[in-house]
Amino acid sequence: MEIVQFIHSKWAYLVLLVLVLATFNALIKFFGDKEFDAKDFRISLFALITMHIQLLLGIILFFTKDYFGTIKEIGGMSELMANKPLRNLIVEHPLTMIIAVALLTIGYSKHKKKLTSRPKFKLLAIFYTLALVLVLAKIPWGLWF
Repeated sequence: MEIVQFIHSKWAYLVLLVLVLATFNALIKFFGDKEFDAKDFRISLFALITMHIQLLLGIILFFTKDYFGTIKEIGGMSELMANKPLRNLIVEHPLTMIIAVALLTIGYSKHKKKLTSRPKFKLLAIFYTLALVLVLAKIPWGLWF
């Protein structure tokens, strides 16, 4: 499982880069009142795809790392919730990232139903920005550098 951990850790850099690019693209073009084109579609789609791949890698890690054994070992959920590093690793990080992926998916799905550029960029800007904020809040920065 070290290989999955390695891929999950390194893929995260690409995910963050693409998510930042897609978010700023949507914000700049929304406030600049620009036209939505194929490049914008591809950028937002690539952000969605990279995030979903990262989520799948994270789910694989979650269920292969024996976190349930760790919870049992430390004395249950109350002890887990009292332990900030473990709570972040086992509860907060996965849950926050799932919410971020859900927001990205909702924004992407909703933007496709709009017929004009401004509403498309508005939806992408709102949902992608919310997702980016959540991702930035729960990246384990201490492990990144």
